[in-house]
Amino acid sequence: MEKETRCAIERATQRARSILEADFAEQLAGDFDVMVDGQVGERPGAHLGGHQKALRARIVASVQHKRMTGMAPKEAVADYLRDAAFTTLNRFVALKMLEARGLVQECITKGEASSGFVNEYLAFAPGAKFADGSGYRLYIESIFDELSTEIKVLFDRRDPAAAMWPRKATFGDLLNLLNTPELGSVWAEDETIGWVYQYFNSDEERDKMGRGKRPPATSRELAVRNQFFTPGYVVQFLSDNTLGRIWYEMRQGNTKLVELCRYMICRDGEVFADLGAPQVEDENVVRHRPLKDPRDLRIIDPACGSGHFLLYCFILLMIIYQEAWGVEVRSEITGKSLSEDYADEGEFRKAIPSLILQYNLYGVDIDPRCAQIAQLALWMRAQRAFKDLEIHRADRPTIRRSNIVVAEPMPGDPTLVDEFASSLHPPLLGHLFKEIVGAMTLAGEMGSLLPIEKQVASSIHIARGAYVQHQLNTAQALLPGFAPDGGDAKLDLSGINDDEFFEDVEDRIFAALKVFSADAVNGVGARRRLFAEDAEQGIALIDISRKRFDVVLMNPPFGAGSLLAKSVFEKAYPVTKNDVLTAFVERGIQLLQPRSRLGAITSRTPFFLSSCQRWREDILIKKAPPVAFADLGLGVLDGAMVEVAAYTLEKIETGQDEH
Repeated sequence: MEKETRCAIERATQRARSILEADFAEQLAGDFDVMVDGQVGERPGAHLGGHQKALRARIVASVQHKRMTGMAPKEAVADYLRDAAFTTLNRFVALKMLEARGLVQECITKGEASSGFVNEYLAFAPGAKFADGSGYRLYIESIFDELSTEIKVLFDRRDPAAAMWPRKATFGDLLNLLNTPELGSVWAEDETIGWVYQYFNSDEERDKMGRGKRPPATSRELAVRNQFFTPGYVVQFLSDNTLGRIWYEMRQGNTKLVELCRYMICRDGEVFADLGAPQVEDENVVRHRPLKDPRDLRIIDPACGSGHFLLYCFILLMIIYQEAWGVEVRSEITGKSLSEDYADEGEFRKAIPSLILQYNLYGVDIDPRCAQIAQLALWMRAQRAFKDLEIHRADRPTIRRSNIVVAEPMPGDPTLVDEFASSLHPPLLGHLFKEIVGAMTLAGEMGSLLPIEKQVASSIHIARGAYVQHQLNTAQALLPGFAPDGGDAKLDLSGINDDEFFEDVEDRIFAALKVFSADAVNGVGARRRLFAEDAEQGIALIDISRKRFDVVLMNPPFGAGSLLAKSVFEKAYPVTKNDVLTAFVERGIQLLQPRSRLGAITSRTPFFLSSCQRWREDILIKKAPPVAFADLGLGVLDGAMVEVAAYTLEKIETGQDEH
């Protein structure tokens, strides 16, 4: 995308944020008694009707929820305003992009004169055209409701950030901004929403957060400072030499990816070794790489932003799946091959986009706004794939799942933590849930760097050991005082009948959270739902952290880590603590399976600085040596004055796995 076009997106984004936040701040104060200085009225005003009271309850619950994470009152209201403005802007940006793809009727390009409203909606409800625009709003909200069945995180009406709606003048200004001719060409481009994400925070805001002058005080400062969009050619270079190269070797060169992956490095005269062949010291002999069912290929971006790497990998996976049809390799997930799981090739082809989002692509970020962007972008890419496969809209499977996770603390409301923990049976589940909540305190500061799976595994291991010892003591009928100390005196082990209980602890807690959230009503309901959503995100992060991946791709943050997480970060990464980027590389290698690959674009300095010598020697040479390296220099990351390198590493098969 040309710089002039990006500048137009930046101007529109910054202007949209300004008018939305100003409008919403006035509405919060004037209608809902929520002031920008952090003061919140004790109860709704008498001027509010029933619907507005419900909206206020959701807004107040969201502000209180933010305060539970440690935000000051003023900061919590400001953060809510950002969320509301960002969500509103993203929704209408999404509609423009969906219009351009023919996934919705023209709905906002001409405002109330849009064909979808005039020719369809008003044809069925001619009385819905009101001077105050309420009929048009109802039409737009009906589109949001339909889209929320698949893109829930952005269009869910229950989201507290969606409680605000721009007043008519602001709404008109917003549509004028999005419909300006200089943006006419951007809506068909997948990367547009990623640029909106980057430009939502201005350079001035980054400078206020001390960019380049001091370590970030909080995770938000870390996220804002490092919002740099990865150029397409870098995404392709890294993906081609990780996912592309792995499939190329699995297929022994017999793949269409040879033509598509133009940056894939292949030597002239390469030959592929047979299974069981002895390893030889010849760079043209490619070691045998066993073929996998594509459902077992897992790719993660541990700092995913708007999902740029995942979007390109989606394209490669579409080809990989189609080439895998008819190959009798069984999946670890289903125990069957693709041809055994699908009756015919037509049914299989129709399922491919959904399979990719369900099984292959994973993303983690500390910024909750990334979940909105990345999930929307992946859903739109899936819809494009359906179109390319000539699958009619009515015949497309509903996509209800993606694996984009926000790394954030588990619920901060101690009252609801205790209430939920006490509702779990057997009681040990409540104990383990509280331990998980404690372990997740710094998830928002460390993101994927938090080795949460180790802490959870330790808690479950201790509880399991206590149960085994308790069973042994019971079987031996030892007298009180003579039983060895297994720790079970501190744990309530009642209701546990066998050792298999410990195999699905997270699943049990997750199921209970759904019930806990569904039982909620009114204001308490909003608090419970926010509580449950945070807890579900935490469990999803744990689940991702326990998996091992075939490909890790990233443009990680660089520089110092958050001051709040300094001690835990340095303890977890003693070798790579000098820079967040080197720690991300170390963590990425931990997440890889043996012989799998990591691709990263980072500052080039760790490859030369003496302070990073142990990173080079202990992490790169011993665990995952480079297989491709491009020294790119300055001017690669938009707005970042840093010399960068793009490189891929391959994890040594005999290397020790820390997990």
